[in-house]
Amino acid sequence: MSQQGPLLIVSHATRPSLIAALAAAQILPTAETRWADATAAVSRVQPAAVLAVMDGADAADVAALSRQVSARKPYIPMMAIAPGDTALPDNAIPLHGSDDTDRLLARLRAALRVRTLHTTVLRRLDEKKAPEATLPESDPLDDATVLLLGRGASLPGLSVALGERIAVVGALSIEVAAKHLSSRDIDGIVLGEGFSPRVVDAFLAVLAEDTRFRNLAVIVTANQPAPLQELANLEIIAGEPRRIAASALPLIRQHAFETRLNRTLRAIEAGGMLDPRTGLLTRSAFARDFATAVSQTQKNGGSLAVARFAFDPVNPRAQYDGARIISRLMRRMDFGTHEDNGSVVVVFAETDLRSAHAIARRLSSVMRHTSHGKRDTRTEPSVTVAALQPGDTARTLLARVYGEAQRAAS
Repeated sequence: MSQQGPLLIVSHATRPSLIAALAAAQILPTAETRWADATAAVSRVQPAAVLAVMDGADAADVAALSRQVSARKPYIPMMAIAPGDTALPDNAIPLHGSDDTDRLLARLRAALRVRTLHTTVLRRLDEKKAPEATLPESDPLDDATVLLLGRGASLPGLSVALGERIAVVGALSIEVAAKHLSSRDIDGIVLGEGFSPRVVDAFLAVLAEDTRFRNLAVIVTANQPAPLQELANLEIIAGEPRRIAASALPLIRQHAFETRLNRTLRAIEAGGMLDPRTGLLTRSAFARDFATAVSQTQKNGGSLAVARFAFDPVNPRAQYDGARIISRLMRRMDFGTHEDNGSVVVVFAETDLRSAHAIARRLSSVMRHTSHGKRDTRTEPSVTVAALQPGDTARTLLARVYGEAQRAAS
């Protein structure tokens, strides 16, 4: 795997203050180039990151640089400094304002950690110790979830603008937002209207104190608090919902990519028994564990139950979001898998039918999305629960949870 390259600074003019700040931080050596030579410079110096100063940049040059950077592995973060209202490519992370070098350095370090993680995952995959584990090639936004927090007239527009690309979970209060953060994989927070500056500052301070949330994309659209350096990906953006969404999505994509890399690394470490997209067992691993659990329970006594969460088949985003929530919240002794038909099957060890129903209801309640205060029923699964009975096999128990008795007899 290639070593870390330099930081490539692309601009129309020399930036001595930027270069001095980067040199003082000793992150990586720097190289400079003009926009006309940017794509050639990427091939020549093989940078670890690109800092693109957008003042006077031509849209065609920006697009060409973006394409070249996004095609390379491992991940090369591209940061667009002071983009103004310029429409940016999907992989260009905006940094509004050109003088905040502290925030630039914090964001750059966070992005380089993602690059290092990507390098590690690619190396481990090359070792082929877990051939079943793969890194999905789809857009990380397909897996991303953003928490839209606030009250006010701007929330519906933000919900629509963000919801065109990613899953949106709404929260009208800080307390509800905290519950979502503890139970879901959240890749970004968009903080809208409806809270006092004091409440906003307190909420951001809590996020900054928790290492789990320091790399989250946090977009503040009102009140404009003082930026917190601990939140590397904090942006303060006012304006139309689509402008806010356009600035938020590259940061959210990077966090979703980091989350995907962590799931893939866990799958590799588990010898390929985990599905890197959901964190649940692969179907073959689940089949083996399920058959063993049923056989041992029948032999030694005890209880065992199975729940099937069936999602809207035309809403794959809800399926995977639900699967990841189940993976995150189920008990250590339980296990599950995401099936070809989009449903999730979970085995509850040492659990009777009544307790299994209670657990399934709690899991289902967490999956409910809201959009500016209204439940989105499309994200809610239908749930079937069955308990192991004398004479059951893994096949008959699974057939019963599907409600297909004829399948067991065939």
